[in-house]
Amino acid sequence: MKNDRIEKRLELKAPVSRVWKALTDHEEFGQWFRVKADKPFAPGEVATGRVTYPGYEHLRWEVVVRQVEPERVFSFTWHPYAVDQSVDYSKEEPTLVEFRLEPADSGTLLTLTESGFSKVPASRREQAFLRNEAGWAIQMENIKAHVGG
Repeated sequence: MKNDRIEKRLELKAPVSRVWKALTDHEEFGQWFRVKADKPFAPGEVATGRVTYPGYEHLRWEVVVRQVEPERVFSFTWHPYAVDQSVDYSKEEPTLVEFRLEPADSGTLLTLTESGFSKVPASRREQAFLRNEAGWAIQMENIKAHVGG
């Protein structure tokens, strides 16, 4: 596969502390990401919830929180585009989603990276990559609207 990673960069007109809260407070994260998380995020723990995005409300959401470095890095692993409820995705290698924050002239530079698509089974790798590429474009606009930037 040519592309193993998705990367999106966005300059937000909001302070780093505001963007950090939108990423790491499970309730705020759910508002812009469109998921109702069951509990606060904690490093090393599984975070679960329900997708609230129209048309996908029947799906459970599950990630493993990896890194929480205040106001710098928030990351988790998950199974990309895991929408077929008849498939056991737990046997697959997850991808890594990282949100990196840097101060910028107008507020915050947010860099989103999802990597590891080369480990997704070949039968669904391209679709998972394309769907997540489009999905992250939407989510970057969602967080921008959420933090007012």
